[in-house]
Formats: sequence, C-alpha cells, structure tokens
Amino acid sequence: MSNAEIPAAILQALDLADASWRPILTAGLEAVARANPGYLPALAVDSYLPTEGRLFAAFAQPLERVRYVLVGEGPYPRAESATGVCFMDGAVGELWSETGLSKPVNRATSLRNFMKMLLVADGQLQPGATGGDALAPVAQQARAGGAIRTLAQLQDKLHGEGFLLLNAALVFRKHVAPVVDARAWLPFLQTVLAALAERPQPPTLVLWGKIAEQLKRLPETARFPQEVAEHPYNLTFIEHAGMQRLFGPMHLLKA
Repeated sequence: MSNAEIPAAILQALDLADASWRPILTAGLEAVARANPGYLPALAVDSYLPTEGRLFAAFAQPLERVRYVLVGEGPYPRAESATGVCFMDGAVGELWSETGLSKPVNRATSLRNFMKMLLVADGQLQPGATGGDALAPVAQQARAGGAIRTLAQLQDKLHGEGFLLLNAALVFRKHVAPVVDARAWLPFLQTVLAALAERPQPPTLVLWGKIAEQLKRLPETARFPQEVAEHPYNLTFIEHAGMQRLFGPMHLLKA
C-alpha cells in the first residue's frame, strides 16, 4: 500500500502531527488499509469528528517527549468539543466558577470527575465529599491565584509531563458504533505502540474504559508498564487509588 492509495484528505491531516511521528503514522495508515482496504476511502468522503483536519492532532506531542500514553475511547460527539486530543473538550475554557467548577466542566462529565480526582489526590477535597459545598472554597482559592484557570493550561501541563493524549477510536460518526471505528484503527494503534516500545524506556500506558482496554489484546502492550481504570465518566473514578497515585505527584491543577 503506497501513500498514493491513502486518500489525500487523510494524508493532509498528518500536517498537524510533529515531524517525528509522520513516518510512523503513515505506516499505521498503511496497516489500516491492508487490514480493511475500504475503510479509509469511505471515511474520507464521510462526515466525522474531529473536523478541521485534526485527525492526528494528538501527535503534535513529539515522539521523544512521550512518557505516558493516555488512551480514552473516542472523540466527543460534538463538533465544538472534538479536538483530536483525548479528553480535551474544545467547548471548555474556564475551569472554575465562583461556586465550584464551571458549567462547561460540569457538562463534560469525564473532565469533571478527573478534576475531582486530582483535588482528592491533592488533599483539597475529601473522598465522598466532592459536591458543590465542598468545591466552593476550593474554587474561590483557585480563582484567587495559584491554580491553572483554563483547559488549555491543563492540556499544556499534561503535555509537559509527557502525555500523548490518544483516543482508541480516532473518529466519531453518528451512524457508526464507536467500537466499529475503534476496531478499524487497531492496526494503526498497533503500529504506534510498536514504535513506542522501541524507546529505551517505554512509556506507561494509561487505559481508560473498555474500548481502550481492548489494546491489551495486542502483543505490543505487554512491553509497557500499565495503569488501568474505568472511564472517568464513572463517579467511581474520583476515588480510584491507582489514578490518584499516578496523577497526584504531578499537581496538574497548580499554576
């Protein structure tokens, strides 16, 4: 399979990836095309999220900086929210309100629970007491200074820690079950993981949710340290001890 046989619209999306990734991503697309020759041509003429050529936006993080690979399920099912970067809801700006988390954060259930988990890990909230009354003084202190204020800053902090923020399914289509698209992208992710496994110190895989956990079927995943949790849209994620141990020392919410 040559570049010429991968749809031009798909290849153009590689422009948002760091140059260090492009040969690997091209090989991954070729693997998708071999496994399912009709998939990429059909996708190229279909309507899918993310828009604006952001299919490979997660790979703006240079290969040599990757210390963690966070794998979620798929893009948000809203055009303004799907950024091509796992878990980063483009509809969210400010993180805080005067009384707690901002309305856009509260609507983005996974982000809300992730932030609450960080606050519990940091000792600012107590397990089992993460509602509005407990959040209000935390938010007031955050807005007064010392905390990051926007989701863009949180993404920058995650990138600074070496996170590759990847979705198991790179696209969302209203008329296609997410698990179907995730299955089609599996050869692509296998190629990405194979390249990361060759690093002198393979990054830690952080798998959220059942679709992401399907990556454990790939032989490559055995070569990585792994942290696994339920998807953050589950309330139980807030008190996940493994996630608190992983993210707590990073102090992601501090300015």
